Formats: sequence, C-alpha cells, structure tokens
Amino acid sequence: MTKQENPSIKLTVEISPPKKSFKYYDLMLVGFVTVLLCSNLIGAGKAAQIELPFLGTMIFGAGILFFPISYAFGDIFTEVYGYAHDRRAVWCGFAALIFAALMSQVVIHLTPAPGEYNSHLQEGLESVFGNTWRIVFGSIIAFWSGSLVNAYVLAKMKIYFNGRRLWLRMIGSTVCGEFVDSSLFYMLAFYAIWPIEQIIQVAVVQYVLKTSWEVLAVPFTYRIVAFLKKKEDEDYYDHQTNFSPFKLKL
Repeated sequence: MTKQENPSIKLTVEISPPKKSFKYYDLMLVGFVTVLLCSNLIGAGKAAQIELPFLGTMIFGAGILFFPISYAFGDIFTEVYGYAHDRRAVWCGFAALIFAALMSQVVIHLTPAPGEYNSHLQEGLESVFGNTWRIVFGSIIAFWSGSLVNAYVLAKMKIYFNGRRLWLRMIGSTVCGEFVDSSLFYMLAFYAIWPIEQIIQVAVVQYVLKTSWEVLAVPFTYRIVAFLKKKEDEDYYDHQTNFSPFKLKL
C-alpha cells in the first residue's frame, strides 16, 4: 500500500530579510546618552542668567546648553534610521538617567571619610547631585515623553512632505517635543512648591531658549543627516512602523 500525498496541503516558510547593520548608529547612540547625562548631572547643578532683548534678565538652568542637542540627535535618528531606532535610543537614555540617579544617591549617602576636605566635598556633591526625587522623576518622564513626541511628529511630517522641507520638519517636531518636555517637567517637579505663575514663566523661558537653540543648530544637523544618509545608504520612511512608545524591537 503506497502513501499518497495530499496536494491541498502546502508548506510555506517565510524568511525574514536580514536586518541592515549600520556603521555609525552605535556611535551616535553613545553620543546621545552622553549628552543626556551631561545635561541632567552637570548642567542641572547650576542656575545661570542671561540678558535677552525685550525680556531683560532671565534665569535658566545650565543644562540647557546640553539638552537641546539631544533633540538634534533625535532628529538625526528618525530622519536617517527611522522612528524605531530613535525610540530605542530614547529608552537607552531613559535607562541611563535612572541608573545615574540611583548611583548618585548611593554615593551621596555613603558615609564620607574623616577630614575637612572630604566634608566640603560631601557638601558639594549634595549640592550638585542631591536633587529631590520629584525633580529627578519629572526630568526623566519629561525627557522620555518629549523625545518620543519629537520623533513621532518628525516621522509623520516626513511622510506628509515626502522627504522634503527637512528644516521645517525639524523645527516643527522640536516645537512639539520641547513643549511637552518643558510643560511636564516644571509641573511635575514644582507644582504646589512654586506659584503657578512662576512655573509658567520659567517654563516659557526654558521653552523659548531650548527651541531657539535647536533652530540655530539646524544647519549643522542638515550636514550630519546628509553625511549619514550617504554613508549608511539609508533614508527611512515610517510607512509600516508601529509607533507604540513601549516597544524596543526595531
């Protein structure tokens, strides 16, 4: 008795195309995380002031010198590699900030060695790194939310404009992302501590300064984007992208 094959049964095997590897993505990712750590650990420890036309003397956190660069990185990730690669970078930065916040608290709470030098050093460490958990929480949540909004808006605008008007897309996405970031941070960190009027005033100044910084950086971002698109042979459009902010898979 011979065994007959059923012609109605077909076996299909789907083979996923190999994922493309990039030469500069990891290097850019390291730079992105470094900027975040500098803005939250080094810059956050000092309040500075600046004279602005029509506005007079304005107080701002020194982290503003670093933080807007992270949005330039976000624009580059999304424009060249796509939303998913930027989302992964944001999660890496999120994890790095949490780890740095935890380690700074561990170091601060260690008993300092005896001596005048160590005593003064302990006071300095507490001043620079001893931010309250409310401020740390507000900073991390605001960064995560604002960065993903920036990436989402840029990805959608790229499709809408069919890859044209990069300058407009970068500025438009930054305006949205920085608005979310500044609004969330100051409300989470200082609500019921500062008067509402003061929260709004400081948030507006920070928002204007951060957005202006990003606008000034557009020509440099243009050059980096053009370089990476050529070297990586990539110019990604997010037509089929899952925009869930909670995915890590590329």
